[in-house]
Amino acid sequence: MRGASPILAPLAIAAVLVAGCGSSASDSAGSSGKLNVVAAENFWGSIAKQLGGDRVQVTSIITNPAADPHEYEPTSANARTIAASRLTIVDGIGYDPWAAKLLAANPSSERTVLTVGEVLGLKAGENPHQWYSPSSVHKVIDQITSDYKKADPGQSSYFDQQRSAFETRGLAKYNSLISQIKSRYRGVAVGASESIFEPLAPALGLNLITPRGFMQAVAEGTEPTPADKAMTDQQITSHQVKVWVYNSQNATPDVQRLNEAARAAGIPIATVTETLTPEGASFQAWMTRELEGLRAALGRASGR
Repeated sequence: MRGASPILAPLAIAAVLVAGCGSSASDSAGSSGKLNVVAAENFWGSIAKQLGGDRVQVTSIITNPAADPHEYEPTSANARTIAASRLTIVDGIGYDPWAAKLLAANPSSERTVLTVGEVLGLKAGENPHQWYSPSSVHKVIDQITSDYKKADPGQSSYFDQQRSAFETRGLAKYNSLISQIKSRYRGVAVGASESIFEPLAPALGLNLITPRGFMQAVAEGTEPTPADKAMTDQQITSHQVKVWVYNSQNATPDVQRLNEAARAAGIPIATVTETLTPEGASFQAWMTRELEGLRAALGRASGR
């Protein structure tokens, strides 16, 4: 994560407490009778919306591609939104502590909190970018569906149908691209600017060789060690890396320098982003576009 964990502003805390005093079960259900769901980040929000269909109302707090979820400072409006939620989805794993503070400021026995890190058995310090892990995504899909069924048991069969449709049709191209890349490019050595790509590489059968310390430092906004910098440079200049992957939302001077080195060495470059781009895209449209770009880069690198 880039920079220190944000401190919840006094205004936001006050707004949560005020919202809590006025919230009720009917508020969290929404005037339409739909289940009121709030996701801290839009990648989980997109999935939650598709799984819930017309039985849920989903609001994502972080939707702007320019916003950094690590350093996000919540507003009083965010506080009120979470206060009225029946189900809140947060990433956890040290990624969005601001969301946990909003929830703690306004506890509710009627609210279910789905913390992705807890679902996956991960804790702060482990890689939080689990929306880039296909296996983690499927586990979260199962948990969201389970929570929907508990909150609205009369619609259990509907939520099962939504999950089936999303996994078989909504994610069809996403799943197909993962299989194609794994089958065709298994074992290819790749490099990455930061740890956002770390959960995806093994799922694709790729050999991610960039020093973990380098990727983690860039993700956290700290200075990579001279040894990690030197090794990352050497992997590019010696063509050990066949494709370079970078997060275009976090192009630090180090990353820009490595992008230029990769271009000079004729190494194809693929891009990823931390949150949905463009704003309003679905999870699968976003991931599919990135996987297609990566597949094209791997094809240029290998000639197949």
